[in-house]
Amino acid sequence: MGERVIADLTVEELKALIAEVVDDRMMRYWRQPEPVIDKVALKKLMDSIDSHRWTPPPGSPTLSQMIIEERAQWRQPM
Repeated sequence: MGERVIADLTVEELKALIAEVVDDRMMRYWRQPEPVIDKVALKKLMDSIDSHRWTPPPGSPTLSQMIIEERAQWRQPM
């Protein structure tokens, strides 16, 4: 196709050109390959997370309770 001046294009030709450029850029830049998930490695990771998770003993204060207590200490006059 030879060189054409945009001013010489019809509205429909311009729309088609814009759509072609957008489609080309989307295919070239935005389309990422689907990641391959290694299910065995994922299972090992989840098992490791489960085995390293720490659960506080029963009756321990929650994080929000500790924050409230600490704020109360800062508000008390010294």
